[in-house]
Amino acid sequence: MAVYKITPTKANLIKSKNSLKFAKKGFELLDKKRTVLIREMMSLIDSASSLQERIEKTFSEAYDALKLANITMGSESVEEIAQSIEKESDFQILFKSVMGVEVPMIKREEKPFTTEYGFFRTNSAFDKAVLSFIQVRGLIYELAEVENSVYKLAMEIKKTQKRANALDKIQIPRYESTIKYIDEVLQEKEREDFFRLKRVKSKTKKKK
Repeated sequence: MAVYKITPTKANLIKSKNSLKFAKKGFELLDKKRTVLIREMMSLIDSASSLQERIEKTFSEAYDALKLANITMGSESVEEIAQSIEKESDFQILFKSVMGVEVPMIKREEKPFTTEYGFFRTNSAFDKAVLSFIQVRGLIYELAEVENSVYKLAMEIKKTQKRANALDKIQIPRYESTIKYIDEVLQEKEREDFFRLKRVKSKTKKKK
């Protein structure tokens, strides 16, 4: 049986009704937020799956080309020329907001590929390997961005779900129960006052 620590007055009844209204509105907003976050996360999961497939395919093509280059050019020559290839330029990690959740965005300058080695020392297999590995690097950046975003959204969904459940399963039923209790007590008091007033009137008439 519930134990109520609130005084059953009209002021507390109004206060409890306002709190119930606020709690229900809060639950609706959290539910909408959770739906949007889940939709966004599922979209990112699809993107991550697609990126992983592209990375695997491009990696496979790159390694096949690299193996052919090692065979046709010699591994030492391939390693020596590879050292002259320009390293990755700096990048920035920015953030965008998705329903209040800060998710990362990797910003880097896209430069046209330029060779630091002479074509007379290489062949098409080596060039294909270089281009494929550069493509893989870009895809890995994209995948890191997407996977990090999925993780952050998942954590926020979990937090939002917990808060929504607390309102739906605890706060809202508690306010409803409190309102029912106060309302019943006030109605009973009104009935008692009505019968008391009726008896007083009846006694007054008899005296007259």
